[in-house]
Parts: sequence; structure tokens; C-alpha cells
Amino acid sequence: MKQLKPITNALLWIFALGQFGWSLLSGIVSNWMVYYYTGEPSDLNPNTGIFAAGITQNPIVFKLTLFGLVLACGRIFDAITDPLIAGWSDRSNYKGGRRIPFMRVMAIPFSLCTIALFVLPQTGSIVFNDTLLFILLMVFYLFMTMFCTPYNALIAELGDTQQHRINVSTFISFTFIVGQSISFLLPNVAGALESSFGQAGGIRMAVAIMATIACLAMIFPAFYINERDYIDSKPSQTQPFKSLISTFSNGQFRRFVYSDVIYFFALTLFQTGLAFYETQLMEIEDSWTFLLTATMTFISVCLYPFVNVFAKKIGKKPLIIIGFFSYCVVFLITSICGKGLHWGFIVAVVAAVPMAILGILPQACVADVAECTRLETGEDRSGMFFAARTFAFKMGQALALVVFTSITVDKTPASYRTTAVVALITCFIGAVLFFAYNEKKLLGRIKELKGSEEI
Repeated sequence: MKQLKPITNALLWIFALGQFGWSLLSGIVSNWMVYYYTGEPSDLNPNTGIFAAGITQNPIVFKLTLFGLVLACGRIFDAITDPLIAGWSDRSNYKGGRRIPFMRVMAIPFSLCTIALFVLPQTGSIVFNDTLLFILLMVFYLFMTMFCTPYNALIAELGDTQQHRINVSTFISFTFIVGQSISFLLPNVAGALESSFGQAGGIRMAVAIMATIACLAMIFPAFYINERDYIDSKPSQTQPFKSLISTFSNGQFRRFVYSDVIYFFALTLFQTGLAFYETQLMEIEDSWTFLLTATMTFISVCLYPFVNVFAKKIGKKPLIIIGFFSYCVVFLITSICGKGLHWGFIVAVVAAVPMAILGILPQACVADVAECTRLETGEDRSGMFFAARTFAFKMGQALALVVFTSITVDKTPASYRTTAVVALITCFIGAVLFFAYNEKKLLGRIKELKGSEEI
């Protein structure tokens, strides 16, 4: 049997660079597509809705807009392909491993598709633009799934102990939040390039620059890490949808997912609306968005060591519940906020707490369940556990995108406040549901199966 190399924190940090890359691409699309493809420009924020003229804006049926439906379909398609890609990855036996080969192949196409979303759907035909936007979003989510699903499976496989599972969750949470934060720098970079490339050209060039940086961040760990040196993985024999059904039959996993899908519904409402909350409710220039996000990120990162330590001392479950209720406070403040930059900083400071907690610990929970199942069955289906989680929460995200674009079709301040209220109510429900998750029983079972080994 081949002697495996020890997994170190340095290796986990290199692995976490991949999270920075895909979160930056995801942030560009999730944070700015709605902003640039819907809405109306103003003297304060002339770039709002800059690409809106090329896309159908009127509601299709009831208050459902084409753009909202396209985004929702993208998320549903993304969710459906998750278990298929996970099953493919779990059952693969490539020379480079079960996960890394996917990452190597998909990094560049994933980045190029991100750029195309802001460039190609701008022809003279609105119908053609609508069709092209739909196709590009489907391809974008497919490429994201083909990179992220194998990547997420490595969280459990590199997290060979409880210590490593919490550490890798902490590291990728840090790189995720940095990637998301840098995506909010898009208007600032676009503004700096506007004199050379024009208003729309500056935005596209800014997207291209960020996508290139993201691509390099994804490529580096994919080619640096030799998966076979650290993981003795054997292909799973279970077919994808049978594996998916088996995954959801796990009681602890279901209890986790119930709250997780509701949480992501609420969070997606908030993240989609963040640029509008700041520009329409607080009347802040969109160039301030990065500073506010950077403030939130800085405070959140400062809290990471505390989350890491307390998770090991008191468990992940109490902290996750605190994170849920903290986000409820954030959504409440947003729903009643007034005008002025200070409101933006209040939201940024308060949101840093749940962002630190919920950015780290949920992945570790999924890794715990995957590890327990591996020990009980002898079959490693880590990819499917993470895919099942993303399958569930992406359905919540899809619904959130439809709800957000439908509620805000009139583009009034009251409609944006309503989205924050809906996020508050649903997040509270998610917090209550998470009480059913039994972390102590799960970790006790892992310890029992491993005997005297470290969990």
C-alpha cells in the first residue's frame, strides 16, 4: 500500500486558493448581473441597468420577469447537474485522482464564460439577446458545477481529522469571502478604465481582468496538488441518483439541509439586493460598495480565529444557531434603514458576525456527515454529500431570484425593503429548524467507529 504524504495546513491554504477563484467568478455574476441588466440609471449611479435595454424587462406573467426566470432556471439547472457531476467524480478513476482532473479542465472555460455573460448578449435583437443570455447562464452554471462539485468533495477528503475539517473550512471561508469582496470592487475598477474603454467597455474590461485573476487562482492548486499523494480514494460503485437518494436518507443530513436551504433562500435575497439596498435605500454611490464589503470582510476575518476555537470547544451547532439569529438582525436593520453612508457601515459591522460563523461551519458539518457515512459503509461518497447540499440550497437560491425580481419589478424603495423582510422571516424559520440537528450524536458515532483515532 502506498505511503500517503501528511496533510498540512500549508497544503490546505494552497487548496483554498481555488475557492478564491470560483467565488470571485460567482460574485461577479450573482452581485452584478441583476444590477447591470435591470434597474434604471440615476445621476448618483449612472451604471445601474446599463445593459438593460438589450434584454426584455417587462413581466412575462404575473410579476415574473424574464431575467428573474432565466436566473432561476440557471440555478435549477445547476442544482440538477450537481448530483450527475458528483456521481461522475465519485465513480471516476483518473490517473490524477477523482477530483483534480475536473478542476484542471474547467478553470479556463469557467472564466471565459463569465466574461461572455457581460459581452455577448448585446446585439441589436432583444429576442436573440434573451436567448443568448439564457444559454450562457446555463453553460456558466454547468462549468461552475464541474469545477466546484469535485472541489468541494476534497474538503472532506483533505479533512481527514476533525481538526483538519474545521481548519480547511476556515481557510476556504476566508478565501471565499475575499473573492466575494473583491467582486464588489467591479464598479471601482470599471470607473478607472472608463476613460480608455468607455462606460460599458470599462465594465467588461473590469470583468475580464477579475476573471483572469480568478482563473489563475483556480489553476494553481489544481496543478500543484497531486491528489494521489494525499488521498487513497477508490471509485464509488453507486449510480448517481441512487447515491443521491441514499444521501438524503441520512437523517442528520436531512436535518442540516432543511435549515440550510432556507438560509440560502434568505441570504440570496439579501445578496441580490445588497447593491440596491445601498444605492436605492441608503442612497450611497455604488463605488462605496467595495469599501463597505471590505469593512465587513475585515471584521469577519478577525472573528475567524474565535469561531475556529469556539467550534472546537462548544461545538458547531450552537455557533451556527447564533449565526442564523445574527443574520435576522441584519435583515431587520436593512428593512428599516434610512439614508446615509452610516447605515451601510452598521449593516457591514453587524453582518460580519454571521458571515464568519456561517462561512466556516456548515461545510464542516457536511464533512462530518460524509466521514461518518464513509466509516459506516466503507464507501467514500463525499462528492455526493456536497452535491446533495448544493442541490438543495441552489433550489432555494433559484426561488429567491424569482421572488426578488418579482417583488422588485416596480423598482420602488418599498419593494426592496419587502425583500429584506422576507429574508428576515425565512432566516428565523431556518434557525428554528436547525435545533433538530444532533451534532454530539454524529461526532460520538465517528469517534466510536474510529476507536482511539483522532476525529
